[in-house]
Amino acid sequence: MAKKEKPAVIEARGRKVRRVPVKTHVLLETDPLVESVKRYALPAAQPGDIITIAESPVAVMQGRAIPISKIRVGFWASVLWRFVKKVPYGIGLRSPWSMQCAIDEVGAPRIIRAAIAGAWGKLRGRSGDFYKVAGKQAAMIDAAHTSGVKEFYESVIKGPKDPDGTARMLTSELGLPVAIVDANDVFGCAVVGAPDGLDVKLVQEAMRDNPAGQGDELTPIIILRTEN
Repeated sequence: MAKKEKPAVIEARGRKVRRVPVKTHVLLETDPLVESVKRYALPAAQPGDIITIAESPVAVMQGRAIPISKIRVGFWASVLWRFVKKVPYGIGLRSPWSMQCAIDEVGAPRIIRAAIAGAWGKLRGRSGDFYKVAGKQAAMIDAAHTSGVKEFYESVIKGPKDPDGTARMLTSELGLPVAIVDANDVFGCAVVGAPDGLDVKLVQEAMRDNPAGQGDELTPIIILRTEN
């Protein structure tokens, strides 16, 4: 089945926003982050634009794509992953490898507290308590066997390191605001890293249908350009 084309212009915060996709090669750990974003984004950008880049390639260029062959699953990961709820938009931490990466990121005590909070929340008819306690870095982890890019199919991809700081650094280097986004065909878009003063709601609305795509489109950079 052909992929449904997404509109080039969308309404966001009462404004028309043009989305300009920027195609890249498969970005790897060997690609320098700043130089790679400059190379692809700046030739297509104009003054006043907002540059968005997906969280996964940022993390990959930071060296945070971990092949499962290199992940040693410990006791707590082997136990706790089974209690993570299945969700329609991905595996998340419902995998021993991604759970181990979460433990490596935030520590076993925090993940255990999150598991207890999640279980208690379920008893009270709530969802999401696990990730509220585990924190953003745990929530951003992408499990192995979920990436649409074959080079990372056997890897767990952690969230970008210091996403807000990274977004501020990229903004300073490029001279245009840069937002790091986590977009999905199911839940929409969340801005996970942003410089000061960015209209986060505009970015989230403009990216809500995930124009970068969910598979191997290789358009991780989307430039947002307001037209009114």
